[in-house]
Amino acid sequence: MIEVAGSAYEMGYQHGVAAGELVQRYLVWIERLTGKLRDALADSAMAFLPHIEALSPPMVQEIHGLADGAQISFEEAVLCQVRAETTGVGEGGCTAFALVGEATEDGLPLAGQNQDLEPEYSDVAILLRVRPNDGRPRALMFTFAGQLGYSGMNEHGVATFTNALYNFESRPGLPHYPLKRVMLEQRTVNQCIDVLRTHPACTARNIVMADGEGSIADVEVRPNRIVLFTDDRDCWRIHTNHYIATEFQKFEDGTLPDSPCRLDRMRDLIGQHWGRITVEHLKSFLSDHEGDPAGICRHGADGMYSISGYVAEPAKGVLHVRRGHGCLGSWHAYAV
Repeated sequence: MIEVAGSAYEMGYQHGVAAGELVQRYLVWIERLTGKLRDALADSAMAFLPHIEALSPPMVQEIHGLADGAQISFEEAVLCQVRAETTGVGEGGCTAFALVGEATEDGLPLAGQNQDLEPEYSDVAILLRVRPNDGRPRALMFTFAGQLGYSGMNEHGVATFTNALYNFESRPGLPHYPLKRVMLEQRTVNQCIDVLRTHPACTARNIVMADGEGSIADVEVRPNRIVLFTDDRDCWRIHTNHYIATEFQKFEDGTLPDSPCRLDRMRDLIGQHWGRITVEHLKSFLSDHEGDPAGICRHGADGMYSISGYVAEPAKGVLHVRRGHGCLGSWHAYAV
């Protein structure tokens, strides 16, 4: 847990000081992912800086603070924010969900996912708690040392979780990690959708979200375009790693062939307990091994593992975070 507070620069500086060694390890891992030299990667990362500045000037100040605190160059600190876009390496698997209304035991929203990535990411993973003093909301994120935006929830109950999507051609635009951080500075799901519409992304992702007012949504994102996926019931959104929205189905190429199986399995598990879903049910679903080693709890298929998991209770301000596999990891609850 890294806890930071104050101005944007101060939060970045505190992050860098507290996690400096892990930030260095993260940069080493980025090099190993690509086989490229860090200087070349950092130079490439700077092409994204104008887009980040247009999105959030405070984030740029936080990146400056991170660089000073971790004793790395500003270019290296920017690289931490654009790792996937700079490296061209895919963003893994993941099974995500958002439920509300008649789906859950108390009618309140629940959202979360399993995080499926190469196991080395576990070595540089942190929980980052931010308390800005400029009016932006407090938030808690699972992320990687030096990376300022990833999955999590803010004090208004806005929770965002992401699935990788494939078969796209990158275009000039925003990297996803800064977008994720700015989404966690919003008050509602609709405001998050407005952020995605206003600031086109340069690569593809799917984003499942919920807020404390009981709204849920799923947005499939491709370079310069987004589409809202509406499920067959208003009170659930389930997504894995293939295009589901009608407008984008033509882009699906089966990169992760297990994705439809995981989607069907998660829908089946939720359907079996419809109207009674609790946090404990969802923790159990995230440990499911049907299709092993490519189940919801992933054990090495395509080199990816379920390194962590999350269940958010947006209306109650609680984020449950698991370290490790769904079947073996330990869960902890954090007040946001």
